[in-house]
Amino acid sequence: MEIYETRSEIGKKHNWLLSLVLLVLIIFGSMAIMQGLSLFLVPPLFGIPVDDILYIFGGNYEHPNARLAFLFMQGVGSGLGFLVGSLIYIKFIDRGTLRWKQQLKNTKFNQSILIVPILLSFVTVNSLVIYWNTQISFPDFMKSFEIYAQTQEAEMMRLTQYFTDFANVGEFLLGILVIGILAGVGEEYLFRGLLQPKLHQYTGNPHVAIWLTAAIFSAIHFQFYGFFPRMLLGALFGYLYLYSGSLIYPIAAHVLNNAFTVTMVYFSKIGWVEFNIEDSSQLEWHYLIIGLVIFLFSFKRFIDQSHNSPFHGKMADRHHH
Repeated sequence: MEIYETRSEIGKKHNWLLSLVLLVLIIFGSMAIMQGLSLFLVPPLFGIPVDDILYIFGGNYEHPNARLAFLFMQGVGSGLGFLVGSLIYIKFIDRGTLRWKQQLKNTKFNQSILIVPILLSFVTVNSLVIYWNTQISFPDFMKSFEIYAQTQEAEMMRLTQYFTDFANVGEFLLGILVIGILAGVGEEYLFRGLLQPKLHQYTGNPHVAIWLTAAIFSAIHFQFYGFFPRMLLGALFGYLYLYSGSLIYPIAAHVLNNAFTVTMVYFSKIGWVEFNIEDSSQLEWHYLIIGLVIFLFSFKRFIDQSHNSPFHGKMADRHHH
């Protein structure tokens, strides 16, 4: 189960609304401060004038360091912003701890190697949900939302393609660091490490907490046509944490997922593989079935090996008042 202790009055169940409002304010405040810091550092680090920085976010800037600057701002503003905000909230608001010694104790080699088949087979099966999500159409009275969502999706895809069109190995490695490692660590620390156990406490149901957290995790990406597959991915991360009592597993899975996508994009560009980040229509049913079998087998093995965890089958988020 999730491991999270809090000794603060705000952490009590009846203060759930105040607690969540403060969490939102601190996270967004931390992101704003970290983003401001990154903007301040871009001119001296990348030689880009302050007046031109906004053009970078639109993907319309031809400066040779534009992609590096954007990745830098993403890493500091989002990845580190989530992490710093979570740490501030845990230490100063909840006065809590994630008990990392116990988390590391709950991390086992045999379970760790299962993360690779679990994640890769899940990605294969999730491609069906990706395809279904992209095909959703709305009734006439929601056409304005549909047009907005499609426009937003097209713009996000354009920016994603632009900023992952790595010109060299250095940009690719920075992409791995920012999109893979910093985003994976920062988002898991916030969503699975902090928000999920808090919602578990508030709702009294770990499964409700996992799916609520996964829905919020997906919603903050502001992409409707990727909402459901991303929510399922978030739920997978949540269950990895729930059954193991170690945040290491969802962090590793998240980093692997993001880094795998970035790597495939780069390898496709240099001609090593064929991969189109835009194409969600190539569904091979035999791959889906094989992926489902591998996923069910691997995830069952993961759960079975979690039985030795002292937190298996117990409520592990203890609250000292």
